[in-house]
Amino acid sequence: MHASLPESGATRHRIVIVGGGAGGLELASALGRGPGRRRQADIVLVDSHMSHLWKPLLHEVAAGTLLTHEDEVNYQVQAHHSGFIFRLGRMDRLDRGRRRIEIAPSIDAAGREYIPRRGIEYDTLILAVGGVTDDFGTDGVAEHCYFLDHYEQSHDFHRHLLSNCYLAQTEQGERPPGRLHIAVAGAGATGLELAAELHSSLRLLVDYGLDRIQPDRDIRITIIEAAERILPALPERCSRAVTAQMQNLGIQMLMGERVVRATPEGFATDSGRFVPAELKVWAAGIKAPEFVKELDGLETDRRNRLLVQRTLQTTRDPDIYALGDCAACPWPQHEEPVPPRAQAAHQQAQFLVKAMKRRLRGRPPPLYSYRDYGTLINMSRYSTIGNLMGNFARRWRASIFMEGVLARLFYLSLYKAHQVALLGMLPVVIRTLTDLLLRQLKPPVKLH
Repeated sequence: MHASLPESGATRHRIVIVGGGAGGLELASALGRGPGRRRQADIVLVDSHMSHLWKPLLHEVAAGTLLTHEDEVNYQVQAHHSGFIFRLGRMDRLDRGRRRIEIAPSIDAAGREYIPRRGIEYDTLILAVGGVTDDFGTDGVAEHCYFLDHYEQSHDFHRHLLSNCYLAQTEQGERPPGRLHIAVAGAGATGLELAAELHSSLRLLVDYGLDRIQPDRDIRITIIEAAERILPALPERCSRAVTAQMQNLGIQMLMGERVVRATPEGFATDSGRFVPAELKVWAAGIKAPEFVKELDGLETDRRNRLLVQRTLQTTRDPDIYALGDCAACPWPQHEEPVPPRAQAAHQQAQFLVKAMKRRLRGRPPPLYSYRDYGTLINMSRYSTIGNLMGNFARRWRASIFMEGVLARLFYLSLYKAHQVALLGMLPVVIRTLTDLLLRQLKPPVKLH
């Protein structure tokens, strides 16, 4: 069915969801197939991009090991099949008195405005605008580093990586220092997975004919971390296992080193060390987008996240909800809010489907409880390591260390669960089987 905005004067409740990330798109799809199709409410999704890609895959885009057109979900197509309304644009203002959000003008690559500023009214507003990398105001980072917050940034990094590789293949004479050196600030999941994926993809590039590059001699990948060990939120056994794997790959790890400056040539740390690298990635922190802290008096924390109650309603407006990385949700018996993870956004989207159905019936909202099912670190084709939690692990009142094929299967199941939430079981099964059959016909790394 084609979804369209109701005519002026319509009385259906309008739920506006801003942000088509993992949580926002899952929520819009579920509500569209439910209250939207039953004409109990109009479900509107707003996003500044035309398609969705699961954020945990962005490091594979950067490394060139993911063919994104097969994994992208077009918002307009998803809206058509799921019964919600999609509106292209970037929210930049909120008028709580008029229950209206403002959408900034859309500008094309030539600087021409092709969609003017406009407003969208709501009865219930759900903010799912995600998070962006926090550079903590570190000198030179914004100018000289890549971030992996969305597809365009990851694609730009990959193009720069390919350019450097082809230049290294063709240039004559002594190669400038740092040409194929990559430094990653931050030893969280994103930084570690990117480093392992780059180690794999660069060697695949060499196998495809860049024979003047000798990986062990020319390529250097360095991870810089301010903490004394990687993955401090995970059990030490996981940290040790990932560290050992990185060392086996020849990836240099500098612990207890805080980056104080980024330059075109590399990173400088607080100990006086300088790490030369032409390609620099900042993956050291996360915050909500800057505009969130200016939203008509809504309460935020120091990372710009909206403070919400356990109902996911914002503290100053019960008609506005927030989920995912842009929300600071209480986590009972913990000092910090619910962590910014894909599993949290997925759980909150499922919770809000039930909460919105109750709201449409005039019933009080339920309370959200976060369940930590553990964390898995996927190190490309080399290994997957992590800890399993949840009901299975709680029988032993401990997390379960996991490594190898079983851990890899659990990791893949997370993405499949996201696809099923969007597309349904049968389409995901068909797509998975097709991918397996066609894998032998495709290069394992993107060459352009």
